[in-house]
Amino acid sequence: MNSNPDKQKIDPATTGQAPAFTLPALPYSQEALEPTLTARTMGFHYGKHHQAYVDNLNKLVVGTPWATGQTLESVVKESAGVLDKAAVFNNAAQAWNHAFFWKCMKPGGGGQPASPLMALIVKSFGSFEEFKKAFVTAALAQFGSGWVWLVQDSGVLKIVKTSNADTPIAHGQTALLTCDVWEHAYYLDYQNRRKDFVEAFLDHLANWEFASAQLK
Repeated sequence: MNSNPDKQKIDPATTGQAPAFTLPALPYSQEALEPTLTARTMGFHYGKHHQAYVDNLNKLVVGTPWATGQTLESVVKESAGVLDKAAVFNNAAQAWNHAFFWKCMKPGGGGQPASPLMALIVKSFGSFEEFKKAFVTAALAQFGSGWVWLVQDSGVLKIVKTSNADTPIAHGQTALLTCDVWEHAYYLDYQNRRKDFVEAFLDHLANWEFASAQLK
């Protein structure tokens, strides 16, 4: 689903118009997650990959209703499943996923959430340790590029995995926490050791306060 935008699209940089979407600031410095994630990885991931999705999206929405006054989330939902808008969806969803992912991490994160999220995790998975095992298992089961999520779906907590740019908000689910398992998210630091990266994410980076705040 990570298709390239049509090269015939107008570049907003040449029209004098402000871009519809901008790269959001990180909630911490690029070196703040070391040693779990290095500043080098964050520099490429945030400064190159995330920026590219935002730039591509801005080119794709020129001349459409999405170019003015639309939220990124609305673009994702409205373009989801629309065949001739696949490039818009891919770039909008990846821009949204990444902005959400940065908030799912914090320096000195990890550990366990407080209730009511903790109580819901125990109710849904049996224990926090069983949740962690299920989260890592889902991350490893995602073939190729994608994401693993903790979501709230009709009041129930679930772990889901999505391929490429796909995202829970396109399926009516509330995202609580995500880990990016595209190789560019971890390869410079972990090479092919996805399991080590996801375990380190849960143990040292997960921002449970942010996840708790997403509960409906």
